Amino acid sequence: MKVADFDYYLPEELIAQEPVEPRDASRLLVVHRQTGELEHKVFRDIVDYLRPSDVLVINDTKVIPARLFGKKKGTGGQVELLLIKRISQDVWETLVRPGRRVRPGTWLEFGDGLLAAKVKDVTPAGGRIIEFVYDGVFEAVLDELGQMPLPPYIHKELADKERYQTVYAKEEGSAAAPTAGLHFTPALLERIEEKGVNICSITLHVGLGTFRPVKADDVEDHKMHAEYYSISEEAARAIANSKEAGGRVIAVGTTTTRTLEAAALKNGRITVDSGWTDIFIFPGFEFRVVDALITNFHLPRSTLLMLVSALAGKDLIFRAYQAAIESRYRFFSFGDAMLIL
Repeated sequence: MKVADFDYYLPEELIAQEPVEPRDASRLLVVHRQTGELEHKVFRDIVDYLRPSDVLVINDTKVIPARLFGKKKGTGGQVELLLIKRISQDVWETLVRPGRRVRPGTWLEFGDGLLAAKVKDVTPAGGRIIEFVYDGVFEAVLDELGQMPLPPYIHKELADKERYQTVYAKEEGSAAAPTAGLHFTPALLERIEEKGVNICSITLHVGLGTFRPVKADDVEDHKMHAEYYSISEEAARAIANSKEAGGRVIAVGTTTTRTLEAAALKNGRITVDSGWTDIFIFPGFEFRVVDALITNFHLPRSTLLMLVSALAGKDLIFRAYQAAIESRYRFFSFGDAMLIL
């Protein structure tokens, strides 16, 4: 299976540069797998497609201000750092630009010395292992100096950084938002619960594995970067109860989907669990847990596009994407949504 098979043309003007207001006013393309029918709705209409026995599984990860701008100590050369994964209290895996000039042993400084960092090592993926030095609490320093790590295709400055967080974000640790969840408002979640749908949360801290570009020619040759996940007893029980009642497990986002399917592969069922997953879902994958998916529209040739193609079939997904383009849907992180049933 070729990565090029997952390419498509998207007019640049359809890449959303800012979120809509209110959150649930985004458009919603409903994709029916059994019939191939496509419906054009508004996101708040999603309540009409949910049943009392269903369970809606959300990812409660919270984005940290993971982008730092600083300079090399001594030379003053400009450096951009993106925090990817915490290895220990003060040691992080990062992406650095420009990377070639930042070798092990190099010292970096941010905020006129408020935060310093020593480059310890180079990762196989070309990142850098960084050890930070600072006074006080790291999270407080990062909150003062760091910026929200918006994707590179968003060129407009975000007025309110909370718009790159879901309304239920709680567990800090992500380098990117689980963007399918950005469409929910507290009022919409309340309406969903009033319908009898159980809402439970898992955690997957979004890192390099979710947005790293696919450089291989063959899909099977791509290796995912491991990301940390956690499933609570409450979530495991809610999912089991829904399955027993004949309900559906509806995943909010590809991160939630990867968490649930990784846990099922590891344990045979959803149970209390935590750890690291590098699961890669592409066409041919057998889903064990997820019955339906709420997701955004994804980049060409991306692992996320491959995941939704695995669930709904590549032909149907590409037909849905073409319909979305023709109907001028907004794409990517701040764009519109799709419900795959």
